[in-house]
Amino acid sequence: MDIHSMRGQMDYNSVLMEPKHGKMLPGQEERLDSGVDSMQDDEILKEFEDMSVSAGEERTEEYERWREAVTEDGDTLLHLAIIHEATEQALHMIQLSRNHSYLNKQNHQRQTSLHLAVITEQPQVVDRLLKAGADPLLADNSGNTALHIACKRGSLACFGVITQNCQRHLTSILSIPNYSGHNCLHLASINGYISLVESLVQLGANINAQEPCSGRTALHLAVDLQNPNLVRCLLELGAEVNCQNYGGFTPYHLTYGRQNDEIRCQLYERTAFELRELPDSESDDSDMEELLEDEVYDDIKFGK
Repeated sequence: MDIHSMRGQMDYNSVLMEPKHGKMLPGQEERLDSGVDSMQDDEILKEFEDMSVSAGEERTEEYERWREAVTEDGDTLLHLAIIHEATEQALHMIQLSRNHSYLNKQNHQRQTSLHLAVITEQPQVVDRLLKAGADPLLADNSGNTALHIACKRGSLACFGVITQNCQRHLTSILSIPNYSGHNCLHLASINGYISLVESLVQLGANINAQEPCSGRTALHLAVDLQNPNLVRCLLELGAEVNCQNYGGFTPYHLTYGRQNDEIRCQLYERTAFELRELPDSESDDSDMEELLEDEVYDDIKFGK
């Protein structure tokens, strides 16, 4: 079967299946889309193996019809190849689509091939996509770029590939917040990936960047999470201990009511004397308890 007839042959609504090799799907916000459930493994691999064109053939309009094939959930053939870890076929399609808008097509969760390659931990595919012209600034429906996802998942390999290939866009990528108000440094901090935190700061990430939702910095987050190793790392990297969130609270203020003495001691001597007391001494315990809760900022939801 030649490639331009593939669209007519593929049944995207075939039998539901488990992900390849029995892998569990990621969390709901990073699920691999129902494209995973759209074809059985042996069926999709056979379709890819039947691709009979070569990169050197003349690219006629008829020849390129395979790029129009999408599932009811918006997944392209390249999306499906990446999801199913059909690496050879994915790399072939990337080669054929160099500097083509096909590489940046988004499914109904606004995931691109680049997002999916990071989620499935395929740094080789990430590298080929970026070298072929994939856009690292595109965000999914949670506002995450591919680098956000690498930082959230602790993927050192994908992180390295993205940052090495995106020097021109690096400043923008490092500073962009997702729809929860978290930039890459915030995500690495929240998930306790100290090596990523160090790498991000070395690459130029603003260590004192504040969440637009609350004004917390990575150091505030480290205290919230009661992670003494992360607190120590951020202090060594030059985090500002006197930075106040939008409520006027420094990282040291967030140690009130917390049990970790190591964190309190790390921050006490470094915090300005006038900023050691709570800004509102008349605040009752319920107010402070509410302040110290670990907040998770979700997308705004309308209705139920």
